[in-house]
Amino acid sequence: MTDLIDILAKIKAGPLFGPTLPPEAYTPINLSKENPELQGVELGDPKACQGYIDKVLNWNKATIAYGGYLEQRNLYSGNAAFETGEERRDVHLGVDYWTKAGTKVLTPLDGEIHSFKNNAVKGDYGPTIILKHTEDGFIFYSLYGHLSLESLTGLYVGKQFKKGEVLASLGTPEENVNYAPHLHFQLILNLHGKQGDYLGVCRKSEVQFYKNNCPDPNLLFSL
Repeated sequence: MTDLIDILAKIKAGPLFGPTLPPEAYTPINLSKENPELQGVELGDPKACQGYIDKVLNWNKATIAYGGYLEQRNLYSGNAAFETGEERRDVHLGVDYWTKAGTKVLTPLDGEIHSFKNNAVKGDYGPTIILKHTEDGFIFYSLYGHLSLESLTGLYVGKQFKKGEVLASLGTPEENVNYAPHLHFQLILNLHGKQGDYLGVCRKSEVQFYKNNCPDPNLLFSL
């Protein structure tokens, strides 16, 4: 695990979006339950969520708002998919990039299609792609969720993508199962047999396990 973390930190990843945007086009966003600005904002409503995102983008004169790794959120409140068992799932395991539907998603690293699926259940990812990567003998995976339906067209297991190639585009709320448009990007070391899907939100009691299996995606990028 430590060796792979070191490798990830040294990888020169390409941008996730095209055309290439300058660093000032990105701004951090805080969607945690501790953010007082979110009091009274129903994040589970894509229009209300988009309204807050637009405010953050406008305040910072930015194009893409990003953040969310290990963030505990109220975004999933009221959704039965996250309320099963005694403890709610509300800790986010990837980084979200909030920007316009239709935005092109680029492949940040050389990889191949491991699996893909339309997870078309409210609260899930909608159209999803998982890439398999090999670096210095280590295998790991990257997951791209909340894509457009057309992003799954023409894919097959083993299809190769070079760094910088267009992989997909972002979906609308109608396609991405009722979220404001964004990319969920997650690194995964072991998929535990999953195909086209992997848990993106865990329970607080499970954080250490998933933190070990899903390293911080910010290791790849210098935002």
